[in-house]
Amino acid sequence: MQSSASPAEYGRVDTDGTVYVRTADGERAVGQIPDVTPDEALAFYVRRFEALEVEVGLLESRVKAGALSPEEARRSVTSVHTSVLTANAVGDLDGLIGRLDALTPAIDEHAQARREERARAQEASRAAKEKMVAEAEALAEGNDWRGGVIRFRTLLDEWKALPRIDRAADDELWHRLSTARTTYTRRRKVQFAEQSAKRDAAKQAKDAIIAEARELSTSTDWGTTAGAFRDLMTRWKAAGPAPREVDDKLWQEFRAIQDEFFAARQATFDAQDAEYGDNLTRKQALLTEAEAKVVPVTDVAASRAAFRTFVEAYNAIGRVPREQMRVLDARVKALEVAIRTAEEDEWRRTDPEAKARAEETVAMLESQIAKLQANADKAEARGDAAAATKTRDSIATYQTWLDQARATLADFSR
Repeated sequence: MQSSASPAEYGRVDTDGTVYVRTADGERAVGQIPDVTPDEALAFYVRRFEALEVEVGLLESRVKAGALSPEEARRSVTSVHTSVLTANAVGDLDGLIGRLDALTPAIDEHAQARREERARAQEASRAAKEKMVAEAEALAEGNDWRGGVIRFRTLLDEWKALPRIDRAADDELWHRLSTARTTYTRRRKVQFAEQSAKRDAAKQAKDAIIAEARELSTSTDWGTTAGAFRDLMTRWKAAGPAPREVDDKLWQEFRAIQDEFFAARQATFDAQDAEYGDNLTRKQALLTEAEAKVVPVTDVAASRAAFRTFVEAYNAIGRVPREQMRVLDARVKALEVAIRTAEEDEWRRTDPEAKARAEETVAMLESQIAKLQANADKAEARGDAAAATKTRDSIATYQTWLDQARATLADFSR
């Protein structure tokens, strides 16, 4: 801003129209305007000063706002400084110089802030790149063959977006990233080549399985062939995937052959089941009659004879529908178990050795009770009530055992 001092304080006009400006270095001529009044001549050069003052003010605003980089600000200050020093203008030129010089600390402060910001950005960039390199090296050693490709592309894009750090460090980190990508790419190619070879081998194996299945599809040896198809399915799963474009087609072909065989088998079984329906009715009737005769088993010999007769008639009838076989077999098994259990019980009751052991046990317990009774009587006779009571408690225990032994012995007399 122009100071409130009058222009005459900073300049004068000579009688010949020459205009002078006063500065700290002295007085110097800035121009000559003849044939005008001194005020008009002075005003002309004052307007030049005002233009300079506006320029300095604009520069101050831009510097304080940070609109210029430190380098641009210094160049602009130097340029305007030179213009002020050599300006053919009248005004407080020294004041303008002072204002320009006062911008230096602000520019220095801005430069320092820029350096610190740049340092922080460099450190952040270094940390980000080191993290990216560590991730890339981990990817290079991993087996994520699909996601890894996408991630490496992303890492490269992110790398390009980051500012460079010092050349040596930047080059060294880039070399590690590039090496990791190369390692990953080579391993991926090897992996895919191995997978391709395995898929080709799987295709050959599945073609062979299909050929075998086609030969089996017309067999009527239902049990053996069904087992053979199960073995083929096991081999199919063990073969692994064939190339993607043919794997589904191979499976559909193999599955269709299996379906053809098992549909034929089911049709045969359905026809057999219809034929076996009458056999089922007859066997169920025989079973019901046998169950009424045999169970409960009261006469082991008679039950065994009835069971043998039943089995001969039952087996002579022939086959029944498959889903009924387990139910019928369980009922036959129950009859057999009932007879065998009765036979075992009968044997235990008639076993002479077991009966002898039971008789010995009864005799031993009776003898022990008699001894204890005699001891109790003696204790009472001598007035030892405590000993007598203790002995009679033992007699009660032995009597319980004796009752159980007699019950066991009685079983042998039924």
